[in-house]
Amino acid sequence: MADFPGITHVALTVSDLDRSVRWYERLFRAKPDKLEDSGAFRAAVWILTGGTVLALHQFKEPKSEAFDEFRPGLDHLAFGCASRDELAAWASRLDALDIEHGDICDEPYGSGLSFRDPDNIALEFFSTPA
Repeated sequence: MADFPGITHVALTVSDLDRSVRWYERLFRAKPDKLEDSGAFRAAVWILTGGTVLALHQFKEPKSEAFDEFRPGLDHLAFGCASRDELAAWASRLDALDIEHGDICDEPYGSGLSFRDPDNIALEFFSTPA
C-alpha cells in the first residue's frame, strides 16, 4: 500500500463570500484563481504555494451558527512558515492589514501565530522548531 496521501485542499464555509474574498485577497496578496457558482454554493479558490488549494464556499441556504472550534469539526487551519522570524514578519504584516492576532506562542513542537477571518474561523501561521 502507498504512503498515506497529503492534503490537497481545504474548503471553508463562509457567511458572505464577497466580504471574505476581499479579506483573503488582502491576506494572500492575490485574487482567487477561480470563482464559480455550482448552484448549491458559490466558491472562490486559491492555489497556494506548494499546490494546496484553499476554497471558500457560501451556500445558498446557509446555517446561522458561527464558527466555534470547541464543536466537533475544524479546530483551526495553519499555514506553514519556514522559521520563527517568518512568523514575526507575518505579525507585522497582519498589523499593517489591521488584522487582530495573538502573540507568537512557542511550544516544544513549534511556534504559532493565531488570528481569525471575518467569520471567526481560527487561522494560524506555524513553524516547526529549527
